[in-house]
Amino acid sequence: MTVIVRDLRPQDPADVEAFTHARHLALPHVLWAPAGVIHRTIHTHPDARYRSLVAEEEGEVIGTAQVGLAHDSPEPGRGYLNIYVRPDRTRRGAGALLVRIAEEHLAAHGATRLYSWVLDEPQNRTFAERHGYRAGRSAHFLRLDLTNGTLPPLRTPPPGVELRTAADFADDPRPFFELDAETAGDEPSDVGTEFTDYDAWIEENWKHPLLDHALTTIALVDGRPAAFSVAHTDGAGRYATAMTGTARAFRGRGLAKLAKNASLHRARAAGCTESLTGNDAGNEPMLAINKWFGYEICATEVRHVRELT
Repeated sequence: MTVIVRDLRPQDPADVEAFTHARHLALPHVLWAPAGVIHRTIHTHPDARYRSLVAEEEGEVIGTAQVGLAHDSPEPGRGYLNIYVRPDRTRRGAGALLVRIAEEHLAAHGATRLYSWVLDEPQNRTFAERHGYRAGRSAHFLRLDLTNGTLPPLRTPPPGVELRTAADFADDPRPFFELDAETAGDEPSDVGTEFTDYDAWIEENWKHPLLDHALTTIALVDGRPAAFSVAHTDGAGRYATAMTGTARAFRGRGLAKLAKNASLHRARAAGCTESLTGNDAGNEPMLAINKWFGYEICATEVRHVRELT
């Protein structure tokens, strides 16, 4: 049987559903929903040269790739390709073909160093190494059972601190953007990030269809946004923390815990049954916070890198 690779058709609901299903089978520890797949495909910044690819065999989507340039990095020439093949459809050549098409696309747009997340399983790491990628940092996927787990009790914010939601910033999200930009720059990563384009952030993040404005929680200190926890939900009981952070001047005061705990309690009350998140393996403070909440590591992935010559 012949495997072909093509671009996702975001206007075709069946194609988007097939992409989402294949991703969920390969990576169930991440919140996948058709609306999110469409949004990223259509609204990622043009400078990212972003593409969603599918590998198709006899009309069935068996593999997927998300490919682009790290346009918001201060280092030029950084690209990424994240390849996932359905676990029941491996060894058909889909992964190798997706890698080739993705690399050709990125090289044509000036990428000189490529990064790829690879599940920490022998066959996946061997595949990456065979294609010239070397292993680097690792990260964990974590899961919290909101139905049967026990959350830490809610506590009253200390004097001068109040908890608000993203919905409270509907008229002017810029303070939220500035907090997100500062914390994103400090997040452990191989590729630096600089959020400088407010309009792009609005399109890609604030207007993301999975962003739950009622559950996303911001801790304000004397009226200034100081810490936050971003919540994504799929409307079917799954909740994911997309980002949690604290501004540098306010770290060490437990504000991120305060914001995230409030969000999780409201999520459970709203009917969410599980919470997903991910942390860099070296991000010990955030891993400790999530352990305190009751999250358990359910899988690990390894960042691989390849230099293009």
